[in-house]
Amino acid sequence: MHHAMDLLLIGGTLLLALAAHGLGQKIHVPRVTLMLLLGALAGPDLLALLPEDSDQSFGFVTQLTLALVGFLLGERMSMKDLHEGREALILSLAVTLATATVVTLVVWLITGDGVAALLLGAIATATAPAATMDVLKEAGARGPLTRLVYQVVAIDDAWGVILFSLALVTAGLLAGSSDMGWTIFGQGLAEVGGSIVLGLTLGFPMAWLTGRLRPGEPMLLESAGFVFIAAGLASLLGASYLLTCMTLGVVVANRAKHHVRPFRSIEGISEPFLALFFFMAGYQLEWFMLPALGALGLAYVGARIAGRLLGGQIGGFLAGSDHHTRNRIGACLMPQAGVALGLALLATERFPHLGYLLPLVIGATVIFELVGPPLTLLQLRHAGETGQGGEEDKDED
Repeated sequence: MHHAMDLLLIGGTLLLALAAHGLGQKIHVPRVTLMLLLGALAGPDLLALLPEDSDQSFGFVTQLTLALVGFLLGERMSMKDLHEGREALILSLAVTLATATVVTLVVWLITGDGVAALLLGAIATATAPAATMDVLKEAGARGPLTRLVYQVVAIDDAWGVILFSLALVTAGLLAGSSDMGWTIFGQGLAEVGGSIVLGLTLGFPMAWLTGRLRPGEPMLLESAGFVFIAAGLASLLGASYLLTCMTLGVVVANRAKHHVRPFRSIEGISEPFLALFFFMAGYQLEWFMLPALGALGLAYVGARIAGRLLGGQIGGFLAGSDHHTRNRIGACLMPQAGVALGLALLATERFPHLGYLLPLVIGATVIFELVGPPLTLLQLRHAGETGQGGEEDKDED
């Protein structure tokens, strides 16, 4: 009886995800949005349908889900097509820098606080890879824009982490604590570098092993084993498990002879975890904090939207993208979730006097997680890339 409620929660959430998928197809709303809304309705701020300790395992579910998502994102970073890789790199960097610049300027003009402006500018660059991937998969999206979104989402969080480390350094210097600033900068670089090294260290043996143990068969055991070990070691070593697993996927995608099979195996088990992740994310969102956003919160939301759209235009121009891509790529990158909340939490820990940053980011995250996925789906529809069968139809080499 000890785990009866856990089993009921898991089973009920999976059935809700199935219902959300069917309903979403009829009303043209992504199931990500529906699952977040269902979780929010069940949360303590509204109907309080679940026991008080129902969210105790959310941290574990988050880590496990983002580990799987990170690995799957790594597949999109195949370097076989250098032109697409170059386009994604330029676009992701342009969107990151434009978003950070616009948000920083707007927040600074409103508050006059350079520290808060820098930190919010860096936090605004974070996206929601899990939500974006789920929308693309659910829509059966396939085409140039879809592939580009996959690739940009795979790397822009890495840019965001690096930029946030730089922002913490500068904020520390502005606050008169240069020692703290450079220490945090070093820690940020060590986290990013350590994540990449760990992913490479595990990625090469995984790529070599792929297809050798059970030729011609799906390799769920070895694939899941490597992904979970990578995530666990990253957490133990203080590295980013998302970036580690993404690096793992990049190596396998580029080095393994039968690279498609591990990704299809992981993809096959990811849906239940994604459903739990989105439902529990909605359950934890504090809806009554929305009124506390005020003018600053609305300005942050508006500035982030403007930064994404502007970055897509600039990056598309620099990368030589067609005008359809330039007009749509920024709007496809609106979702924002766990990474932003984690950065906001770190910022408030380092600068306690900026305690309003966390509730502001939480409120903005609610908006972007509800509006972002439908906006991404709308752009894909207008590009004519939905209902194409998704990436599952790709050849295996």
